[in-house]
Amino acid sequence: MKVVIDEEKCCAAGQCVAAAPEVFDQRDEDGIVVLLDANPPAERTGAVLDAVSVCPALAIRVEA
Repeated sequence: MKVVIDEEKCCAAGQCVAAAPEVFDQRDEDGIVVLLDANPPAERTGAVLDAVSVCPALAIRVEA
């Protein structure tokens, strides 16, 4: 699994960080998403998919 973010779409809601804090963080200055792990281990798949589903800006996608 590869996680891809689109910083241009990010609205800094922070839902991804709440869903998967091991994979996502936010920049201090503007709250835009920061990808901590583009290839998270299989045990984090559920949390990453939750983050994708709760992102209001659709700024996160998963590639196989």
